[in-house]
Amino acid sequence: MPYQYPSLRIEDVSVGDLRNIRLDVHAGEIVCLSGASGSGKSRLLRAIADLEAHDGRVFLGDREQGAVRGHCWRGWVMLVPAESQWWAETVAEHFLEPLPGSLEALGFDRSVLGWQVSRLSSGEKQRLALLRALSHRPEALLLDEPTANLDAESTRLTEDWLRNLVRREWLPVLWVAHDPEQIRRVAQRHYRIMGSGLERQP
Repeated sequence: MPYQYPSLRIEDVSVGDLRNIRLDVHAGEIVCLSGASGSGKSRLLRAIADLEAHDGRVFLGDREQGAVRGHCWRGWVMLVPAESQWWAETVAEHFLEPLPGSLEALGFDRSVLGWQVSRLSSGEKQRLALLRALSHRPEALLLDEPTANLDAESTRLTEDWLRNLVRREWLPVLWVAHDPEQIRRVAQRHYRIMGSGLERQP
């Protein structure tokens, strides 16, 4: 029987003002999530990543969030927050081995691993935080505005690289985005937070 890549399944999740959120994100699919500031986008991602208490259930394939240790779940379902945290002096101290070709694809060479974190711009931190997460080989990605600090050229490079990676690795991806043009470029489906729930957008 062929291997079935796992999907991400959210069943009746309630967190903050959001109530009974149900959503399936299929393997190899990017689903974009938008909504007004303060509507609960980031809190929903944190709940899915097991970083915030919530009601309801979350599954990755047949594995249930509540049945495994939190650090295991967060290794499989990886959140890349809008503001990344850096706790050591050099970039390399935060990384496992980067995915082959990933540094170059986002405009770096291997010398970046020896850089001091203090010299990084906000855009460099954002791209490197994404590469850092993927160096851990997650099985699903939760992206909170992953290109918010990037210029137009870096944004398109990052989008193209992520789309190819998602298809190649069959990752389910939930991507918080504001830019309608970006959503059109990257998403197979788009939902907007309206009140306490999600509405599918055309």
